[in-house]
Amino acid sequence: MVRGLDHIVVAVKDLESAGQAWSDLGFTVTPENRHSWGTANRLVQLDGFFVELLGVADQDLIFEGSDEVFSFGAFNRDFLTRREGASMLVLDSSDPQKDREDFRKAGLKLYEPFSFERTANLSDGSKVQVAFDLTFLSDPLAPEIGYFTCRNRFPQNFWKDAFQSHANGASTVKAVYLVAGDPSDHHEFLGGFTGQREMRATSLGLEVKTARGTISVLTPSAYASLVGADAAAQITGPLPQIVALEIGCKGLAERKTVPANHLNGLTLILSPQ
Repeated sequence: MVRGLDHIVVAVKDLESAGQAWSDLGFTVTPENRHSWGTANRLVQLDGFFVELLGVADQDLIFEGSDEVFSFGAFNRDFLTRREGASMLVLDSSDPQKDREDFRKAGLKLYEPFSFERTANLSDGSKVQVAFDLTFLSDPLAPEIGYFTCRNRFPQNFWKDAFQSHANGASTVKAVYLVAGDPSDHHEFLGGFTGQREMRATSLGLEVKTARGTISVLTPSAYASLVGADAAAQITGPLPQIVALEIGCKGLAERKTVPANHLNGLTLILSPQ
C-alpha cells in the first residue's frame, strides 16, 4: 500500500497574518480552529490535500512528550523557538493499525496511537465535528521534521467545496520538497513511511512518488537550481528540512515562485495544471 500526501504543517508565530499572506496570494483560508492541547490552525484545502497553518494559542495547555508519547503541541512550540516554516509532513491513512504494523516491520520509531475530535468552524458561521486518528513516527536523521499518518473519520464534515475554491486556480498538490546534505540517507525511512519502495535516485537527490503527489529530497545545489539562488539562500537552520511546496493551478500560464520570506519560511511554487 502506497500512502499519499495528506498535508503539511507550517508553524507560524502570527496565525492571523499568516492566513492573510496566503489570502493575498489568492487562496481561500478557513476560519481559525482550536486544539485542546494549546495550538490553533487555519487551513488551505486543495483536492485531498491541505496546508495547515499552525500557531501556539495557549502555552499552558501544551503537554510535554516522551520517548513513547509524541506531543504535537510541544514539537511545534519548540520548532518556533528556532524558526518559522514547514515543521511536519503528513501522509493519509485508511487503517492506522496497518500503518503501525508496516512501520514496525520497516524498523521505524513509533509513538503511542493518538486520536482526537474537535469542532470545525465553517465560513457561514456554523460548526461541525471532525475527528482524526494519528500515527506519529520519527526519523533520527531528520530531527527537525515531524512525521505522521492521518485518518480522517468524518471527511464529509472536513472537506468543503467553498474552501477548495481559490481565486488563483489552485487545486492539486504536485510535490513537497526537502533539502538534505545527502538525500540518499533518507531512502530507507521514506520508503517505509510512504510504502513506496520504487524511487528515482540521481546525483541531484531522491524522488518518491506517493499515491498523491511527490516527495522530492534535493541537495542544496539542486534546490538552488530549482528555485534560484536567492530563494535557496533563505534556508536557515540544520538540514534536512521541508523547504517548498508545489501546487498545480488551473489557468496559470507559467510557473511562479513565492520565496520563503513572503510565507513564513516556506517557498511556494505555483505551476500550471
